[in-house]
Amino acid sequence: MQPDQEIINRWSGSAPYWEKHREIIRQMFAPVTEALIAGAQIESGQTVLDVATGPGEPALSVAKWVGPEGKVHGIDPIPDMVAAARRAASHLNVKNVQFDVAFADQLPFQADTFDAAISRFGVMFFPSPGDGVREILRVLKPGRKLTLAVWHLAERNPFHYVLSRVVDRYVESPPLAPDALDAFRFANPGKLLEIFKQVGTAAPAERLLKFDIEAQVPIEDFYTLRLEMSDKLRGKIAKLSDQERKEVKREALASLSEYNTPQGFRFPAEVFIVSGEKRV
Repeated sequence: MQPDQEIINRWSGSAPYWEKHREIIRQMFAPVTEALIAGAQIESGQTVLDVATGPGEPALSVAKWVGPEGKVHGIDPIPDMVAAARRAASHLNVKNVQFDVAFADQLPFQADTFDAAISRFGVMFFPSPGDGVREILRVLKPGRKLTLAVWHLAERNPFHYVLSRVVDRYVESPPLAPDALDAFRFANPGKLLEIFKQVGTAAPAERLLKFDIEAQVPIEDFYTLRLEMSDKLRGKIAKLSDQERKEVKREALASLSEYNTPQGFRFPAEVFIVSGEKRV
């Protein structure tokens, strides 16, 4: 299967769930959105590109930031994600945003169009990250910034590992290839930064963002949310018997309780914010 088709098949099944949980996902990753806005030096009135926008975030949040004089274009290769993003924009009455179906390495924009470009947890799934970064740089204005967010190591992010460690006790999980299309593809320090350097990005920089993922939902609702967000977890759960699923849920809820507070869930999290400029 071609990488492009693999991505479409994989994420099309997740689109309804990401739309269902869009608001809570927006809240959980708001600190990452804020870091992207700061890293890309996004200001009121600018035209901004959001790559791999999913059901519309962080594009919709950025649209509020740039104001009515600004414009945000969100692109995603999954038609169902783009349809969800358009529905969200209509529901929220956000007028200064546009969503289109496109891959990062085949952008439907002229060169030197955007004042800033961002992507939150998207580059890990680019079939060719170097080509994607190079294409995003093409549509940036000279001297302007591209800023991407990627997960640090899995063991630093209990939001991911609390459930995956439980499920993996029941389903065999062979190790992934180093460059597999996976959330932790760029988890090692400097790996994505090196791609920025290879494609000729000016002033490449990487910083580690430490923050809390917060979700004000009941524990069983959070368990459902995490399973529905992850095609990988859903696929593994589907292989289990009814009794095994009950055991997984019991063990997972016990593990999740460590992060449950009176104000809701709170997970310490670590993400790399990687930035670079288009050469003048």
